[in-house]
Amino acid sequence: MTGTTTLMATGDLVLERADATSLFEAAAPVLAGADLVIGHLEVPHTESTATLSTDVPALPAPPSALDAVAAAGFHVLTLAGNHVYDSGEQGIEDTRRHCRDRGLATTGAGRNLEEAWEPAVAEHEDHRVVVLSVNCVGPRESWAGSAKAGCAWIEVVTHYEPRGANPGGPPRTYTFAEPRSLAAFTERVAGQVREGTAVVVSLHQGLVHQPVEIARYQYEIAHAAIDAGAVAVIAHHAHVLKGIEAYRGRPIFHGLGNFATVTKALGGAPDDSPERRSWARERIRLFGFQPDPEMPEYPFHPESRNTVIAAITLGPDGTVDAEAIPCWIDDDARPVPLSRAEGGEAVGDYLKTITRDAGLDTVLDWTGDRLTIHLEETPR
Repeated sequence: MTGTTTLMATGDLVLERADATSLFEAAAPVLAGADLVIGHLEVPHTESTATLSTDVPALPAPPSALDAVAAAGFHVLTLAGNHVYDSGEQGIEDTRRHCRDRGLATTGAGRNLEEAWEPAVAEHEDHRVVVLSVNCVGPRESWAGSAKAGCAWIEVVTHYEPRGANPGGPPRTYTFAEPRSLAAFTERVAGQVREGTAVVVSLHQGLVHQPVEIARYQYEIAHAAIDAGAVAVIAHHAHVLKGIEAYRGRPIFHGLGNFATVTKALGGAPDDSPERRSWARERIRLFGFQPDPEMPEYPFHPESRNTVIAAITLGPDGTVDAEAIPCWIDDDARPVPLSRAEGGEAVGDYLKTITRDAGLDTVLDWTGDRLTIHLEETPR
């Protein structure tokens, strides 16, 4: 190999604007420094009005919003997630087509399970990089089948155990990957590694709107990916930043949080669907926060405005290095990369704190305006 390849990855993209250009204005110059940029597209981009979800249905986003994604420098969009099937097969096919028309590769969803598992492939220098996108959360109707559209998935099992003499009280919760679906996933990763590719695994997972906490299944699945040969794991879905782990010399970003996320689907407006209005009420009870009324298109946890861009460098000799670029979601819902002196220090301190509070011993040190992730083995 003759050179290095730099990858950057962001958290969720929810783009309910016909023109999303302004959302990427601050971040685009930073993303331009990468050879490959990966983002997660949270909702279908379609003009279909069909609603096929029994959960809290997302609002479909306008296809024109993808113009800004392409212009901002993204190359690969991962689609496996709990909302990708909200507009059914038509929504998935429209999303893939609109991305393809703009030169954006997709992975993680398709007309059937085999198509959903097809990776996105990129080549740079002598590196062949494969991105696999997998959903680990419900609802099940979002999952693809042998003859059903949907996303690639790993089944996660939840077990509740009563705590002492308190029937009906908060239980202990145990989560783990269903063994057969985990084995199928790891074989997909290992098969790509055997082909000589550098595999990046993108997982839709985590405890939504809950700072700090990382569920046990997240460790299990991320570790399985690295054990199978992946060079990095990136995750999203929780809509709040999570800690970073170093495992066997590889980075695991347990949750990249939000990036460009504007939506009216979670505000609970009187004319909204009953499911979305119910969720808005339930969110307060479950997570204890009210969205900032000054940011009506950003109905997320206050701490979610801390976010990062993951930067991963693949060296010519097979080495992997990783950094976190601090960003702050400003009052206009724009992710703004920060220098250390102009607010990055505070975001970096937040990342260090939530990483430590999650029980991770990952060492994060400043190198200029970025946090270097020490990938040496560290015990948990």
